Amino acid sequence: MGIPAAIVIVPIGIIFILSGLVVNLIQAFFFVLVRPVSKSMYRRINKVVAELLWLEPVWLFDWWAGIKVDLYTDLETFQLMGKEHALLICNHRSDIDWLVGWVLAQRSGCLGSALAVMKKSLQFLPIIGWSMWFSDYVFLERNWAKDENTLKSGFQRLEDFPQPFWLGLFVEGTRFTQAKLLAAQEYAASAGLPVPRNVLIPRTKGFVSAVSNMRSFVPAIYDITIAIPKNQPAPTMLRLFRGQSSVVSVHIKRHLMQELPETDNGISQWCKDLFVDKDGFLDKYFATETFVYQEFHDIGRPKKSFFVIMIWSCLFVVCAIKFFQWSSLFSSWQGIACSAAFLVFVTIVMQILILFTQSEHSTPGNVIQQDPREDKLLLN
Repeated sequence: MGIPAAIVIVPIGIIFILSGLVVNLIQAFFFVLVRPVSKSMYRRINKVVAELLWLEPVWLFDWWAGIKVDLYTDLETFQLMGKEHALLICNHRSDIDWLVGWVLAQRSGCLGSALAVMKKSLQFLPIIGWSMWFSDYVFLERNWAKDENTLKSGFQRLEDFPQPFWLGLFVEGTRFTQAKLLAAQEYAASAGLPVPRNVLIPRTKGFVSAVSNMRSFVPAIYDITIAIPKNQPAPTMLRLFRGQSSVVSVHIKRHLMQELPETDNGISQWCKDLFVDKDGFLDKYFATETFVYQEFHDIGRPKKSFFVIMIWSCLFVVCAIKFFQWSSLFSSWQGIACSAAFLVFVTIVMQILILFTQSEHSTPGNVIQQDPREDKLLLN
């Protein structure tokens, strides 16, 4: 990590860690006192509280790096976004695809109710993991014998969710790279399947479970296609912290859940066919640098995340000034050493978070990876 990036990461990291702990404390308070009385009321409160934390990475995306999202979808889908429960399936092009989803959710008014399936160890991660646990994320162990029931109960638990939620799945199971594409192409050729060019072969077990258990109360599937224009650099978390801009093109097609097949095999094949179509759709995009004949919508750059980060910043600056005045922290070498150690700690934590998002085993929303040759559930 370069020095300029570190200069940005340290103050952002301090704000994120302190505000995250405050958010976790508030979530715990309402979890203990409100949820036993009214789960619906708790979820409504938690949606607002969680947004106070999730808007910080949205601010990085929108205001610091200035990454632009070009959204293409039909008018009906655009008007329904954020007004209904939806299962989102998406191709996986970069290590901030999950953040693109959060930006779309924020524009649609459901950032605090944007959910995903995560590996179980992440629920113990302070700030991020704790907030996700309080927010009804589903956590798995990478063991299908155990996870099958966990998925079922986790999906069914959302039936009485009081506000529109989005549940996101990256059914490819891992981020797209040329090496992974080559492996997928070799497998497809050997198995007599359509050979992909722009996507990986979807791993459908989690998708089948989601559809089977949520069909009665989730009306739609949002088929999301993410593409990076050839003249734009692929966005990454490190580029995000460095304030380096880019453009991401997103197309959304809405499918009615009731139109999907009834059988597990039929649902699985529907998903596979969808990705074959998505592959051809991306061919057309890369040939024209746009989603041809698709309606464009300007989602803007709302100021809400900017105001939230400013409020957190002012709050902690005032608290820090009062604390230093009270403690005389910088009046001794011990105090200076403690302050320096804290800054080093923040830098290390933020570096870990960058690696966390870059790692293929910990991308938020990256739900399941099923080996093509073995019908085995893995959590990615």
